Parts: sequence; structure tokens; C-alpha cells
Amino acid sequence: MGDITIGKGNLAGKGVYADRNFKAGEVVITYHLKSLTDQEFEDLPEPEKMFVHIHYGIKYLYSEPERYVNHSSDPNTRQDLETKQDVAIRDIAKREMITTDATKDDV
Repeated sequence: MGDITIGKGNLAGKGVYADRNFKAGEVVITYHLKSLTDQEFEDLPEPEKMFVHIHYGIKYLYSEPERYVNHSSDPNTRQDLETKQDVAIRDIAKREMITTDATKDDV
């Protein structure tokens, strides 16, 4: 992970934090998503289902660390679903929690 770390937060008790300063426009996290069939989704343990989101009609299981990015109505990153990344929308200070607007998550 290098530039980020997992610590305490609100999402499953975890959050993602900056291990360095990020400038606006920098990629903070690159997703490592696993696409799922309907059956694979049904077979997931219930606690894992909260980390599944639908993008362009496809179900994806988020892995660590992106699964622990917490929601904020005043986020410091935006999701770029085409490149599968969280991009800083303002400067982010070292040790600051990485957040996104989860209401824009599923498309």
C-alpha cells in the first residue's frame, strides 16, 4: 500500500489514511476489483456482501484497501469508475482519512 494505510474508521470499523501528502489530481488508490456473477455474489459470506458495488451493470467485490474508504458529504477524493481509481479532488495531508461520496458509487 505504501502511500496509504488502513486504520480505524466507520466502515466495518476501518478507514483508509494517507501516509504522505497528496496533491489535487493525484491518484490516491487504484482499485483491485473482482467482477462477480450473480451466483458468486449469492455464495459470498454475508459480511463480504457489503463490499460489493454495481458499476455499469456489473457486480464488483472491492478488495483492501479500497473497500475501507469511508463516505463523506465533503469528500477529499472522487471515484473514477472508468480507470478504477480514487483521485484527490483537493490536497490531502499525511494522516488524513481518505473519503469519497458513496452516494455516487453505484452506476
